[in-house]
Amino acid sequence: MPFSDFLFYFKLGWSHIVSLDALDHQLFILALVAVYTTRHLKQILILVTAFTIGHSVTLALSVFDVIRFSSKWVEFLIPCTIFLTALFNLFRKEKIQKKIALNYYLALIFGLIHGMGFANSVRMMLAKDQNIGWGLFGFNVGLEVGQVVFVILILAVSWSMLNLFKTKRRDWIIFVSSAVFALALQMAIQRIPF
Repeated sequence: MPFSDFLFYFKLGWSHIVSLDALDHQLFILALVAVYTTRHLKQILILVTAFTIGHSVTLALSVFDVIRFSSKWVEFLIPCTIFLTALFNLFRKEKIQKKIALNYYLALIFGLIHGMGFANSVRMMLAKDQNIGWGLFGFNVGLEVGQVVFVILILAVSWSMLNLFKTKRRDWIIFVSSAVFALALQMAIQRIPF
């Protein structure tokens, strides 16, 4: 596979997280990261990678035509994963270590759903390519790099709020998670597939 093809799919994966049309993906990452601080960078990166793995699995299964789901249901389920993650943030009171372990599984499972959301548009493009594996790899590397950049931005804002503006950590989590919850719930209501 020529480097230009890899770069094409890398840019596609990158834009899947950083474009203005990627609000649902951005809200999910924000909800995942809202409870962490810069001290948890390693755990956050593992968490985001777990999401990418789930995303990659359903994307690959869809491209190889192993699974197919109604796009209306997938588009509805995506904001449901976001508001559930935000709701989880609001009501969890366990120590951070226990929460991190559970969040890995949630990120992986919710990544499976998010991967189906992008699968229909990528399926056509990758199915025509003789190097499907490299295309998927390029897309997922772009996605992961985009997510890491987005995580760094979130952590920078969070650090500023907690350290410069002296916001209490619990207040910050409630503010961010409530905002994400409200936006995602509105998205879910608009996408009810009935």
